[in-house]
Amino acid sequence: MAKKNKNIKEIKSIKSKLANGELIKNEDALYINNPDYFLTFSDLEVSDGIDIIENIMVLSDDYISFNREKEDETLTDVELMEITEEYKEEKSIEGGYICQSFDKIDYITNTYDDITVITVISNDLEIQDFYNELKVVNSWKGFSNAKLNLGQIILLDHAFSPKLLIQLYKIATKQKVKFFESLHLPSHINNISNNEDFLVIGSNLPEETLDQDYIMEIGLDITNMEYKDDEIDLDEFIERIEDAVIISCEDALEKINLSTGILDYLVSEGIQIGEIIEVGMSLLENMEPTDELKEKLEKQLLESISDRNINALIIGAIRMEEDFKKGRIREINLNEKLVHFYPDALIGATIANQIAGTKGVLNFRRYSENKPGILYGLGPILSNAFAGLIVDA
Repeated sequence: MAKKNKNIKEIKSIKSKLANGELIKNEDALYINNPDYFLTFSDLEVSDGIDIIENIMVLSDDYISFNREKEDETLTDVELMEITEEYKEEKSIEGGYICQSFDKIDYITNTYDDITVITVISNDLEIQDFYNELKVVNSWKGFSNAKLNLGQIILLDHAFSPKLLIQLYKIATKQKVKFFESLHLPSHINNISNNEDFLVIGSNLPEETLDQDYIMEIGLDITNMEYKDDEIDLDEFIERIEDAVIISCEDALEKINLSTGILDYLVSEGIQIGEIIEVGMSLLENMEPTDELKEKLEKQLLESISDRNINALIIGAIRMEEDFKKGRIREINLNEKLVHFYPDALIGATIANQIAGTKGVLNFRRYSENKPGILYGLGPILSNAFAGLIVDA
């Protein structure tokens, strides 16, 4: 494959020693080299699943795009291999490899004695100021094209068998999924998370297999190696793997400064500030909805949402609506007629009272009963929560 002309200065690399290898990173790639070989199990694009290799390689999409002949076609594994081979030749990297293309190659490294986790981060999200202390997660790409992916390379300073590596791979995968589920991210953020992630579990080869006479006679045959699975307390090691995955994900999200707030959850529910304002205008008495009134209501709404008590009540309403709809609360079945069950009205009235006292509660009843505009399409708890929010219109 012919390479394009690239007139730039030599790219600086960052190198760091690992317990079993060396990590090298520049703007084009991140790779881990171990001349004593890794035994890996992975889901990388170029991999046999179980591999004995000297290099774990992640190439940036920008580098791959620059070195492609037909950028408008889908990247194939064969083409990725060709580009990786060229990169290896350019950097004088020796030995076999597994590889992955990835949008970006920012990373963090977490080491826990005999466990090292390299988390590679691809993120298009940023937190933007909105109003006073209110912020919102946004993306310059728009959420239809944005990505949030955490790829993980977990290196174990042990000589484990393929069977155990596969077991640990499954455990690490499940733990990462559980971690992201526990975050309860707004749906539009959750939908773009980890759709293109990857995971590698790598361990050492048994020391005796590294002897050159052994290699010449037996070869690197994983079926004839004497692994050290019995040298660890498996239950304890699994717990440490699970903790390592969670902490690494937490640190990665902290590095990109990703957090969520009330406006993000409103977006996830399909609720726009402008739509709430229209609801407030719809039941005005003895006056016309002017731009001045709309601006006044918008300011009042944002001030109210900024109030921590109201913020907490709205978040509580969102979570309660979701839990009830999905049947997570055993004692509450919304398909049955529930007598004296009115948490929706309580939340709405509480928000209304917090904003405007007795007048607010009276106005809340009007909006709750009529359910104008967007309120009509919301569930009972959320519709009442937002009816309480606009009582000062």
